[in-house]
Amino acid sequence: MTQRIAELEQEARNWLTGVAAPFWSSRGRTASGLFPERMTLEGIPKDDYFRTFVQARHIYSMVAAGKAGWTGPWRMLVDETMRVLLVRARRADGFFVHRLDRDAEILDRRADLYDQAFVLFALGTAGGALAEPLFFDEAEALLDTIEAKWAHQRGGFSEGEIVDPSVRRQNPHMHLLEAFSALHEASGRKRFADAAFGIADLCRTRFIDPASGALLEYFDEDWTAAPGEQGRIAEPGHCFEWAWLFERLASWGGANAVAASDALTGFGRRWGIDRERGVTINEVLTDGVVINGKARLWPQTERLKVAVVRYHRTGSEEDLGEVADAWLGLRVYFLPGMPSLWRDKMNEDGSFIEELAPGSSLYHISCAIGELCSLRDI
Repeated sequence: MTQRIAELEQEARNWLTGVAAPFWSSRGRTASGLFPERMTLEGIPKDDYFRTFVQARHIYSMVAAGKAGWTGPWRMLVDETMRVLLVRARRADGFFVHRLDRDAEILDRRADLYDQAFVLFALGTAGGALAEPLFFDEAEALLDTIEAKWAHQRGGFSEGEIVDPSVRRQNPHMHLLEAFSALHEASGRKRFADAAFGIADLCRTRFIDPASGALLEYFDEDWTAAPGEQGRIAEPGHCFEWAWLFERLASWGGANAVAASDALTGFGRRWGIDRERGVTINEVLTDGVVINGKARLWPQTERLKVAVVRYHRTGSEEDLGEVADAWLGLRVYFLPGMPSLWRDKMNEDGSFIEELAPGSSLYHISCAIGELCSLRDI
């Protein structure tokens, strides 16, 4: 098995450094310093809008490619795009806008928590990779704004100006935890560690269903589960993603982090994997009933990430087997004949929906490959 994992790790590394990073760093990059948002399956960029969170994700992807061995100009690209966001995408009140046009002019001024989380994540990633403490200072300033304007009296934060405020979601908070973790690891600043542990505590006490171990998605104002079926929805991909984050906190000595990871991973593996197709599906209920058996690309990456970090802790054959199975499930999304692109949505019969290839997926894939590369010397 270890020889097979080594072969898959090399395959994944070669794809990121030799195929994906050269393509997405150059094809469709604008003169204003923005990465491509979407492409046709023939590789033609669509430039009608550029979402701020996608630019932040590309910043991460370029850093991940550089760490994996890509020798392209990732440092220059990361620095340029990060500074474009800081100058062109920030409102006077300190929040970052939702969309820019190809000239980096503001196209949609609204701000939401999800976008802010990814700007924080990009600042942590770029600050660490480029040894630029200014980016950590900018992250603290943005966190000041979020805490001052959107802190919620029942815990966590309001979501801003885009989504329906009557339903609270775990997802933006998950990405805040990811951002705070990256910022703390890159800067060593205690404020970010404290913020990370605060979000983790919110998840353990509010987001995880104690009876099933599932991560719930939708909540009322006070973080009680939303009424009816909506309050019983669990996304296996998010179970795996939170578990990966808890494994990270466990390495810092976080209390109860391993138990949370075990519960979330157990639920996701028990109910969220279609063994016939070899993929993680979109949605189930807390009792395991499938309500959306389609399978997007990103849950495959989360299955891979948590399998790798758990293997480092457990050394178990189950986790190592999941590493191989998850990578094999992910690579079927890559476009035959043009592997620098991918399909995003698999139907229940294994066919794919024909649509534009989203650049946002490169963040998911590169993060998973980054974890897989950590197994190089097993």
